[in-house]
Amino acid sequence: MEKTLREILHNLRLRLAPHYSQGEIEGIELAMLDQLLNYSRVDAILHSDSKMPQFVANKFSSIADRLMNDEPIQYILGDAYFYGHHFNVTPATLIPRPETAGLIDMIVDENHTPDLRVLDIGTGSGCIAISLALALRFASVTAIDISTDALAVARENARKLRANVKFEQADILTLPPPSAPLYDIIVSNPPYIADSEKSSMHNNVLDYEPHSALFVPDEQPLLFYQAIAQYASRALAPGGKLYLEINSRFPVETCRLLTHHGLTAAQSFPDYCGLPRFVTATKP
Repeated sequence: MEKTLREILHNLRLRLAPHYSQGEIEGIELAMLDQLLNYSRVDAILHSDSKMPQFVANKFSSIADRLMNDEPIQYILGDAYFYGHHFNVTPATLIPRPETAGLIDMIVDENHTPDLRVLDIGTGSGCIAISLALALRFASVTAIDISTDALAVARENARKLRANVKFEQADILTLPPPSAPLYDIIVSNPPYIADSEKSSMHNNVLDYEPHSALFVPDEQPLLFYQAIAQYASRALAPGGKLYLEINSRFPVETCRLLTHHGLTAAQSFPDYCGLPRFVTATKP
């Protein structure tokens, strides 16, 4: 017997209630409505008493099964909404976080000159590079990542969103600095969670997201920042700026590291939760 959309959503909420918060359920519901039915919240209200084909009810039910195993809704749907755009995501890429949007806001707010040369290190889904390519005026954006699978996702996102980004495979830990400055802006959200922090993380992250994009050894918590600072000190043009998302445990240490590599005005900034989440520095 066909169910109404109201009944399908009611059953979904009952299934998820023991495992997810009310806010999480609302977000999951909106994502499913958008991706499965192309409905907004208003559309769902207007069509709440409409009978849905059985395959729609089955799809909602099968997704609920996967959600109860902690699989992120973004991977189930293959889609994450970030900075006003829908990005393809797979288990080869991190799911874009809301706090990372603050990093893009900083860059866009501080850089109004056209034709800026931008490098995104560890691009993953391409969400930072593509968002900047769409927001900055006539910017030349390059993005690198070590993962061929992640780069395939990023290239498809750029094609879909009509963003002009040059993608290259490279490992920042071994990438030699250029002989002359290449960029006005370098941005990165590199792996920064220490292995010892895993015990405090949720299963939906530990079991599904790529560990190589998340974790660093306890004895080298600034491993990637060391490599980025060394590269940026040569690759940034004079007056160019480095923007980083960081582990909120190490703002002072990260700033000190950047200063050690000859960058100036290193300072940290809070995210929307008030935690030190971003660091910037300038090439003198």
